[in-house]
Amino acid sequence: MMATTDPLVHVTAGSITLEGDLAVPENAYGVVLFAHGSGSSRHSPRNRYVAGELQRRGLATLLIDLLTTEEEQVDMRTAHLRFDIGLLANRLMVATDWLGRNAQTGPLKLGLFGASTGAAAALVATTERPERVAAVVSRGGRPDLAGAALSHVGAPTLLIVGGDDVPVIGLNRQAYAKLNVEKRLEIVPGASHLFEEPGTLEEVARCAGDWFEQYLK
Repeated sequence: MMATTDPLVHVTAGSITLEGDLAVPENAYGVVLFAHGSGSSRHSPRNRYVAGELQRRGLATLLIDLLTTEEEQVDMRTAHLRFDIGLLANRLMVATDWLGRNAQTGPLKLGLFGASTGAAAALVATTERPERVAAVVSRGGRPDLAGAALSHVGAPTLLIVGGDDVPVIGLNRQAYAKLNVEKRLEIVPGASHLFEEPGTLEEVARCAGDWFEQYLK
């Protein structure tokens, strides 16, 4: 299924403009907004791979930079903006609203896919847009950083963690216990934090695709 891709879309958030890549397959039945994690961007090869697999399953995708180029340069030196969950969640809400206004994606059910700190931002954004977000997937995420918002998440949530990513497994178990929605914790055997081992990222894409298909279709 071929996706029509606008190489670059611009999402305005107050005085700043975020850049993203939107792909909409023919007859798409849902759209997934990607929230990248610590020190990453919309060009993350892992997220782009997962996005491509979701597109093949009939899902539109928006990969967006939650920080401006200037903010990214500051964050490369200080590494503090990537942990500003409130800021990242607000940017995700702006992107969510933009997708709702977009002619191609407005009618579609919305899912959020978050990696690392982007997972926490996705969960917080979900509590602020409960009528809009239909499902959430976290890959190697830090959902624990969503804090008190976890108990208010209303969208079905899938947490995917690498079997060798021991500290993050523990943090995901803690967050999982606080979620009061349809939920699943999927541990991928032999996978490290970045899912760089053969076959592990494919498993992430399969699990995420099944989850989104269940709740967005």
